[in-house]
Amino acid sequence: MRASPALPEPSPEARAISEALSARIAARIREAGGWIGFDDYMAQALYTPGLGYYSGPARKFGSGGDFITAPELSDLFGACLARQCAHWFAQCGQEVIEFGAGSGALAAQMLGEFERLGLTGVRYRIVELSAELAARQRERIARQCPAALPRVSWLQAWPERIDGVVLANELLDALPVRAFTLEPAQAGAPSRVLERGVGLTDTGFGWATRPAEPGFAEQVRERVAQGAGVSGIDALACEGEIGEQAQAWVAEAARRLARGAILLIDYGFARPEFHHVQRAGGTLMCHYRHHAHGDPFFLPGLQDITAHVDFTAVAQAALGEGLQVLGFLPQARLLTNLGLLDDLAARHRAAASADALAWAREAQAAQVLLSPAEMGELFKAIGLSRGLDSPGPGFARGDRPLALEAA
Repeated sequence: MRASPALPEPSPEARAISEALSARIAARIREAGGWIGFDDYMAQALYTPGLGYYSGPARKFGSGGDFITAPELSDLFGACLARQCAHWFAQCGQEVIEFGAGSGALAAQMLGEFERLGLTGVRYRIVELSAELAARQRERIARQCPAALPRVSWLQAWPERIDGVVLANELLDALPVRAFTLEPAQAGAPSRVLERGVGLTDTGFGWATRPAEPGFAEQVRERVAQGAGVSGIDALACEGEIGEQAQAWVAEAARRLARGAILLIDYGFARPEFHHVQRAGGTLMCHYRHHAHGDPFFLPGLQDITAHVDFTAVAQAALGEGLQVLGFLPQARLLTNLGLLDDLAARHRAAASADALAWAREAQAAQVLLSPAEMGELFKAIGLSRGLDSPGPGFARGDRPLALEAA
């Protein structure tokens, strides 16, 4: 078991879960001959039933967990997204299918806003594999908008056909990625692409590389070559990730979307910014007790492991299944287009005769959602559709279509 004195120590119960998961992963590595791909390791660390980070009992979201998502910060986030969906409902079925619903905060916020908009017939389905998270989501919705609970259902698999809106906030970043190292050409030998995987060390798990298979190596070369300011890759040394499973997820969603839209919000970049030389060390990041660090092998099962999203790859996957790109822009622009600042001003007026301290907290949360130094610029939103005529108010201004021209 690895140790890190810079990070908080887990409870004995949590450590026991991590040790059990580590033993299972170690056995898998031995069975595979001493090496597994990082995507395999990441999948086990996050999703092993009962032990993985998203499948285990530990609290993950909010101030008592490991990180705070946008809907945990402010209910204005969900209200804005509900207004975007309300526009789309005029052209498709009144249904939201949310993936990666977490604590249920976003679902509760959107259902509440739908009621305020008079949309009392909207069905809300949550695809959730974790029974523990599904129970938390149900409890939160029942507490915050009990009238809507009869129209909420939970699924453990994709619906066969979708007529409505598919929604995922901070889902794609947690799907397993393949990792690589690009070694520069030297002594007359061409540059090499190595796949970074996981092996066993004296202290637990560690990085181990092997020559990349031809198809993966070709993907790496093509994408890295699109990095801004890079005229060639022979002299370039870098590490990075390719989100093949995120692309597959988007393609699957697109195949099942008969009519409607897909709204994805996550942190990441469009190409060539994604593979810019400034990110030559890759984008892997781990979150544990509100500490962000770069060691994916620390306490497997007790920390989140993420990688930034390549939104050009997302667009390519959708276009390949016949969808259109409605828009691509920063989270701050999406939320301001949808009236977040107007909502905040209204609450300010109400607070003049009520709780000014509560409004100050709201204003601080809005600052985190909108500031370029916080979530406003790093987080992006992409809208994808089939059979819709209009992108809606969220994508009305500030769109960055040329950023996806590689798609």
